Amino acid sequence: MKVRGFEIVSKYAEEGLTLPARSTERAAGYDFAAAQDTVIPAKSDNGQRPVLIPTGIKVYMQENEYLQLVSRSSLPKKKHLVMPNAVGIIDADYYNNEQNEGEIMVQVLNLSDEEVLVQKGERIAQGIFLPYLLADQDAETEKAVRAGGFGSTGIG
Repeated sequence: MKVRGFEIVSKYAEEGLTLPARSTERAAGYDFAAAQDTVIPAKSDNGQRPVLIPTGIKVYMQENEYLQLVSRSSLPKKKHLVMPNAVGIIDADYYNNEQNEGEIMVQVLNLSDEEVLVQKGERIAQGIFLPYLLADQDAETEKAVRAGGFGSTGIG
């Protein structure tokens, strides 16, 4: 029985990607790398619109867990890139969704005046598995079944 872990998305099966791993014995986060070279336009060239960097990775976990996706601490200093929402939440039901098989994308903004190249294999984010708690009223709220991928759980 699978408890929690990572898999390579099928379209990247032959691309030589590696699964996220912790870099040190006491590291909390699993390092995610870019699945392909991605150019992030200079802030003035794209009107500060976020760019999605594909990782080629999907994640499975227990239903009462989520994966918190955060920027690697070196990304702003070395590349002038930040995650506009600061933290990404990867829900357990994102795995194998119909739209993109559950591929994790890292959303970034370029704060510099020059375009930035993120190269395939470059570590860009960390994922940390966490449990979550439910409110007393949770059972009273009707829930939808996830059908889509990135940003598919609501309008706002």
